[in-house]
Amino acid sequence: MELLVTYDVETMTPEGARRLREVAKICEGYGHRVQKSVFEVTCTPVTRLLLGSALANTIDPAKDSIRIYHLDRGTFDNARHIGAATRPPHNTPLVL
Repeated sequence: MELLVTYDVETMTPEGARRLREVAKICEGYGHRVQKSVFEVTCTPVTRLLLGSALANTIDPAKDSIRIYHLDRGTFDNARHIGAATRPPHNTPLVL
């Protein structure tokens, strides 16, 4: 399955800045950063649950927002890029 993960984390406090770094780190472990707060993730249903749980346990739901869009398979291959965007290697293993 393909997911588009977007987030907006409050960064006006040191705790918010820490949460932002942690959310980014979690997302980097599951997918490819395509913009500052946007990740493309190719995963299984189980992995989607793990990702969602890790993110939910990290944010402050009163101050932060995460959106996870479930996309049709092949959506990433058909995405149009304008500007300095690069095409992430979704069909290869993610190596950290």
